[in-house]
Amino acid sequence: MIKALGDHSVVIAVRVVPGAGRSHVAGMRGDELHVRVSAPPVEGRANDEVCAVLAKALGVRRRQVEVRSGHRSRSKTLLVDGIDVSTARALLAAGIGENDAPER
Repeated sequence: MIKALGDHSVVIAVRVVPGAGRSHVAGMRGDELHVRVSAPPVEGRANDEVCAVLAKALGVRRRQVEVRSGHRSRSKTLLVDGIDVSTARALLAAGIGENDAPER
């Protein structure tokens, strides 16, 4: 679920899979965006990494992405400033297609 929060902010429901082999946006599953991170869920490392992965995928700075709820849960709500809903959806859709390509 990606919802607008003002003109240039979005809220994204994210399901985090910590301890993955590599960090990437894995795709939409139901209402949540699945993000795999290599960091373990210890001392906020997975939260930091999911914010960094999402910032890179959306082309915003890391400081523009923050965990709003679910700090200790795999299901989180992230706030992203500096992007609108249609742009966020388009970038994530494009990035998901790239992530599904086989690695060489």
